[in-house]
Amino acid sequence: YNQLRRSERDEAQHATILALARLAEQRDNETGKHLERVSLYCKLTAEGMRADGHHRDVITDSWIRDLVRAAPLHDIGKVGIPEAILLKPGKLDPTEWAVMKTHAEIGADCLRGVLDDGRRQVSLQMSLDIAECHHERWDGSGYPRGLAGSAIPLSARILALADVYDALTTVRPYKQAWTHERAIEWIASVAGSHLDPDVVRSFLARAPEADAIRARL
Repeated sequence: YNQLRRSERDEAQHATILALARLAEQRDNETGKHLERVSLYCKLTAEGMRADGHHRDVITDSWIRDLVRAAPLHDIGKVGIPEAILLKPGKLDPTEWAVMKTHAEIGADCLRGVLDDGRRQVSLQMSLDIAECHHERWDGSGYPRGLAGSAIPLSARILALADVYDALTTVRPYKQAWTHERAIEWIASVAGSHLDPDVVRSFLARAPEADAIRARL
């Protein structure tokens, strides 16, 4: 009985946080389905990495389930970014860009507050890692902490690729959608600098499946 109640409480809490994530998405994502696509790209990549022999001690079935649950919360911090910046139909100036970059810390702080309440679900901790670290780069040139390589949580390294692929292949206020082929070419070019090369290799090996998800959603 207690296990059932705990499960129900966790589900309710996750549903509430997911509703906030959808609120953040609706403010800057006209195409819809962004959260669903990113979750599926993460699942595809994580399963691919495990099949390719990477991080098999970490990437269990339950870890993948947690990743799929956590992925939609990556941009929850955008609720704290002014719409004039979110929806600007052009390049952000340095001051605006500095504000935009704070969404990673805003999201992490929001989720940290939930964790500090004593709710230590693995999926919430992973959500925090993703929200805070999905703009870190493999070579250490990302933000907010300038983490590099394996210091970046694996979940955030996978999410970073999924988010980049989705951003490239959809219309944004400041750009047209790229073709799948052009996006794949660019992702291959930033393996080892922007993105984890192992994550990139496993994703590229399954690029047709990613393209099918993109076309469907």
